[in-house]
Amino acid sequence: MPSGFHFLFTGSTSSLSVRHGAWINVKSTGLQRNVGPPDLFIKKWDAASESLLPETDVAQTLHWRANIGSVWKEGLTPYRQNANDASSKPEYESNDWRQLTDCISEAMLCRILGIDPNHWTLTSASSAKVDVDDIPGISAAEGRTQDERELLFLPIDLKQTWREGATGRERTDAAQDRSWYIAYLATEYCEHGNWEEILGEVEFCFLMVLTLNNYSCLEQWRRLLSMTFTCKSAVAEKPDFFVRFISILRLQLQHCDVVDGGLFDLSDEGATFLKPLIVRLRKTLDELPGNSKQDVMDELDDLQDYLQDTHGWQFQQGQFTRSGMVTLEDGEEVDMDDMTHDLDDEWGEYAPQVVDLTSEQLKQLGFGEGVLPSNISKSLKETLRDEDEEREGGSAGVSQDEEEEEEEMELEDMDARY
Repeated sequence: MPSGFHFLFTGSTSSLSVRHGAWINVKSTGLQRNVGPPDLFIKKWDAASESLLPETDVAQTLHWRANIGSVWKEGLTPYRQNANDASSKPEYESNDWRQLTDCISEAMLCRILGIDPNHWTLTSASSAKVDVDDIPGISAAEGRTQDERELLFLPIDLKQTWREGATGRERTDAAQDRSWYIAYLATEYCEHGNWEEILGEVEFCFLMVLTLNNYSCLEQWRRLLSMTFTCKSAVAEKPDFFVRFISILRLQLQHCDVVDGGLFDLSDEGATFLKPLIVRLRKTLDELPGNSKQDVMDELDDLQDYLQDTHGWQFQQGQFTRSGMVTLEDGEEVDMDDMTHDLDDEWGEYAPQVVDLTSEQLKQLGFGEGVLPSNISKSLKETLRDEDEEREGGSAGVSQDEEEEEEEMELEDMDARY
């Protein structure tokens, strides 16, 4: 087995059972001279508890080490090897596993799974606290089974990406550009502030979805992508990080079909999560000055080309297409095709509404005469005053016939519009 990090997993059945897995770090393969015997990791399946456990019996460990040749021959599928001649050392064929795990480290595994280098384990049901359902009367610890491990991911909260005590413009900027937040997480939770641990966590989460179908890992993978693709100033400060992040994502998407049922629908219609993030990052890169972003743009181009060529995605720079049935105010449904909107526009129930307030309503909100906000212009104050005067005396002079005529004109205007 090649050196590096490897993951083994099993379950009581091939499909419906909870899967149990363990990470191992192979430091010595025994192929090099003068390095001693190869690393040996022994796990056993406990049928009673249906879990994967380490072998702690010394006699059994010595037995399996003495008979490792027979285990390799009968019980394991060897890595494919090739050699130029009989005297040369076997060389392992290159594969994507090394690239899918190249940022995973012992420090990251210990942070997520606990400090136990010989037994980094988790199951399909292992979960981070943020992904555990809140059941009234039952704590998160009580709702977790005895052998179920809590996953200590980076505590990403996309609803608050600014520092404690931030107000006003600082909060707005941090919500739109999450560069401060990603730097904060790296400094506070990664060993020596190493940003590569973030890359390692992306790789870890994807592989745990790939092998264990772990729901919490899928949610963290989405959170990591949402945070990273909505950064701006950090792209110019750490372009190499974003190049590697996008490269890792492209490789992962090439393996999405391995997941039972697919990681998510990669068809153009089903890419509602990832496509807006890619479009937003493209818009961010277009707005950044200088040449430091060029490598990131090239890598993003490769990702977009892959998605377009392989899955038929269509990208519109700065915009994306929405289509479907839209219900108008009078209840009529209209098929709206090829509607283009800027990515930052709010839509549907989240669309902003402008409401005109009278002077009386402003007074009820605490903005009485003389204390109106400074940004309300003089002309607006005069307009509000005129509305008050009209409401007090002007409306009395309007006849009932004029009101009916005005209502008929409004109905005709609505018919013309719709």
